[in-house]
Amino acid sequence: MLKSIDLPDRKATIELGKFLGTKLTAGTVILLKGDLGSGKTTLVQGIAASLGITEPILSPTFTLICEYSEGRIPLYHIDLYRLESQQVSELTLESYWDGVEVELGIMAIEWPEHLPYLPSSPILHVNLLHNKSSRIAILSFTDLILDI
Repeated sequence: MLKSIDLPDRKATIELGKFLGTKLTAGTVILLKGDLGSGKTTLVQGIAASLGITEPILSPTFTLICEYSEGRIPLYHIDLYRLESQQVSELTLESYWDGVEVELGIMAIEWPEHLPYLPSSPILHVNLLHNKSSRIAILSFTDLILDI
């Protein structure tokens, strides 16, 4: 399924994230595409808020992976912007989506084009497009039941 949503401001992006956070289940992988400044981290902030996470959600560009376990479902926020595919392989991200080494949660991955392969988990693709005055989120999903 493919859905396009207008996001006229930052608040709308947060609200979309909050909505998604109420619908997504542990084991879901969100692949966030978009240019710098398109709202990827802002969307994750909304997801975190709906999960009951009170820690500040910042872009993990330099930390690579931020883990938030205080909410009703753990949230793993990953940023692959600075990495090559080989470096991404060394992160063993599959431990996050298979729940073997960490508690199964929601994974939000920024810059997923750096992934050497896609997870077998349910995936929500979010492409954020922006211009000077607004944003558009294009969502596509398979193996997920979302009423959007």
